[in-house]
Amino acid sequence: MTATTADVWLPFPAEEIEGLPEGLDYLFWDGEPDYPGDPADCAYYVVPYMKGPEVAMRPLGSMSAVQVVQTLSAGIDHVEPGLGLLHAGVRLCNAKGVHEASTAELTLALILASLRGLPGFVHGQDKEEWRSGFYPSLADKSVLIVGYGSIGSAIEDRLAPFECARVARVARSARTTARGPVHTLDDLPVLLPEADVVILSTPLNPFTQGLVGADFLAAMPDGALLVNVARGGVVDTKALLSELESGRLRAALDVTDPEPLPAGHPLWHAPNVLITPHVGGSTSAFEPRAKRLLAAQLTRFAAGEPVRNVVTTTG
Repeated sequence: MTATTADVWLPFPAEEIEGLPEGLDYLFWDGEPDYPGDPADCAYYVVPYMKGPEVAMRPLGSMSAVQVVQTLSAGIDHVEPGLGLLHAGVRLCNAKGVHEASTAELTLALILASLRGLPGFVHGQDKEEWRSGFYPSLADKSVLIVGYGSIGSAIEDRLAPFECARVARVARSARTTARGPVHTLDDLPVLLPEADVVILSTPLNPFTQGLVGADFLAAMPDGALLVNVARGGVVDTKALLSELESGRLRAALDVTDPEPLPAGHPLWHAPNVLITPHVGGSTSAFEPRAKRLLAAQLTRFAAGEPVRNVVTTTG
C-alpha cells in the first residue's frame, strides 16, 4: 500500500479540516461500534480523543497495513498497551503542540484557586456567608515542576508574572534551559523539602507509575500544595489520602486514580483537595490546534516525508 491510496481514519469529518492533502481516502471514525471501513486498509490511524483505552486499541489488532498511529493527547498510555498487536515499524505520534496552552492555563487556575481559597468562597456564596480573611499567595512561593517537557515549559511561561521565589524543574534527563537547569528524578529528595507547590506534568510510564508515594509526599513541607495535571497513576491515591486527611498537605487534581473517580470514593470529600474532571486539554483551544496538527502531519505523510512527534516505533 502506498500513501497515495491509503485509508486515513479521522475522528473529525475530513471536510472540517483545512489543508488536508489530496490523494488519501479519509474515513470518519470517532469510536462508534461500526468501523468506517476495513481496518486492514488503514495506513494512518488517528485515535478518537478521550474515548478511553478500550476504544483506542479496539481496531489495532486488525490494522495489518497501518504505518502511523496518531494520538490527539499528549499522553500515549491509553494506546501503548496495544502496540504489541501491530507489526514492526509503526510510528506512534503524540499531540505535542496541541494541549500546552490549555493544560498550563488549568494548572495556574488550580494553583490560584487552591491557594486563594476559591472553593470555600463558592461554598460561602451558596450559604450567603462572607468568608473574609488572609490566604496564601503564589507570590514568593517556591515551585517545583516534575515533568519538564513542552507542557512543563508552558506552565513555567505562565508562572513568570506571578513573582515566584523560585521555579525548579525535573525531568528524566538533566539538561540546561534558558531559564535554568533541569534536574533528574534522583534530585527529588533534595528539591521536594524546598517546594511550596509541586506540579506534576509528567507522562505515565514505568518510571513515573506511583512516583508520588508515601516517601515523596513525606518529603514535601507542611502546608505544601500538590497539583496533578499529568495522569492519576503517577500518584499513590492511598498515600495522598493519608496526607490530606491529616491536614498536612493540600492537593489540586485534574486526574485521579481511579478515573473517573467513582461515587463514594473518599477522595471526593477529603479535606484540602480540589478536583476537576480531567479537563486540562478540553477547551476551545483543542479542536483548531488538533486539526492544524493533523493537516500538517498528513501533508508530510502524503509526501513521503517523516512525520513529527514520534514517541516510539514498534519493533
